[in-house]
Amino acid sequence: MTVDDGSLAALLVVPEVPNGAGILLIQEIFGVGPYITAVADRLASLGYTVAAPDLFWRFAPGHAATHDADGLTMSMELVGQMDPTLAVTDCLATLAHLRALPEVEGPAGVLGFCLGGTLAVECARRGDPDAVVSYYGSGVPGIVDHFGEITTPTLLHFGGSDPFIPTDQIDEVIAAVPLHPAIELNVEAGAGHAFDNHEAAEMGFYDARAAAHAWALTRAFLAQHLPTGGAD
Repeated sequence: MTVDDGSLAALLVVPEVPNGAGILLIQEIFGVGPYITAVADRLASLGYTVAAPDLFWRFAPGHAATHDADGLTMSMELVGQMDPTLAVTDCLATLAHLRALPEVEGPAGVLGFCLGGTLAVECARRGDPDAVVSYYGSGVPGIVDHFGEITTPTLLHFGGSDPFIPTDQIDEVIAAVPLHPAIELNVEAGAGHAFDNHEAAEMGFYDARAAAHAWALTRAFLAQHLPTGGAD
């Protein structure tokens, strides 16, 4: 798709039987690789049409790192080159493109992981998605003072033992959420960062129990707020 300063590529997954709803899927720092593709397929199996933009396209197009220490280091360096404002703009442009597809006749939501978890919440602040799900966005605690700007139904997931998001920051989110009726919170006790990422199991990130529980909540949340969606 075309944006103001170039051509933005995105993974597009259309289900065999679209349910009329769309989901903007926002990448982790590892890029739009096997894990994000697997999540897109998971969502498509529920009937959602999914678009996942390549947010590193301006400086590392097509980046898809290995889920190991080298891939983590390389990806962290790339994140340092990313302009967060442009990244949100790219996400909202992808959301608009998604809504224009013939398969998306109804609502469209946002689901993001890690880097994408923070950007998903920024989409709730600055755009008009119909629902937002954020997994362990490390920047989310830093915007708790802006939660009042969020009117979109939003579900936040965190790991209770995340070495990348200190406990005191999680506590700030826990304290803030009850003051904002649009926002729901799930903290997976004992889980660390990237607990949903099965590709990162050898790095000690994946937690099957936490991933299954959070995904069940995500499915139910999307089904509630994207009413043409299909979750059990």
